[in-house]
Amino acid sequence: MNRTYRVVVAKPGLDGHDRGAKVIARTLRDAGFEVVYTGLHQTPEQIVQAVIQEDADALGLSLLSGAHLVLVPRVIDLLKSEGREDVLLLVGGIIPTTTSPVSRPGCRPGLHARASLAEIGTWLESTLDAREHLH
Repeated sequence: MNRTYRVVVAKPGLDGHDRGAKVIARTLRDAGFEVVYTGLHQTPEQIVQAVIQEDADALGLSLLSGAHLVLVPRVIDLLKSEGREDVLLLVGGIIPTTTSPVSRPGCRPGLHARASLAEIGTWLESTLDAREHLH
């Protein structure tokens, strides 16, 4: 890792199942990332404010309720309006590939639902390292 990257992990919407988000947060922390977990029931506005306040390099959203169709595009729009479209976005949970909102640079639809925790951490680290080399 070129430096310690900061990642915000958030649970947008009303879905109360946060085990996956906590597992990802702990896995990334153990891999050397600085992780901020925002907790349950976060609005897109609260999530983007956390990204700004923490000066995050990446944002992980965990959704199980199907609300990804509305909430993820809203987060993307807010990040853009705040000038933070540089934030690497990871979206996980129960998201059918036919309705995946992940269609902007920096999102990785190739991290499938069965991606291992190590694979997620390795991909995040290598992607952020590669971006550091470009700047």
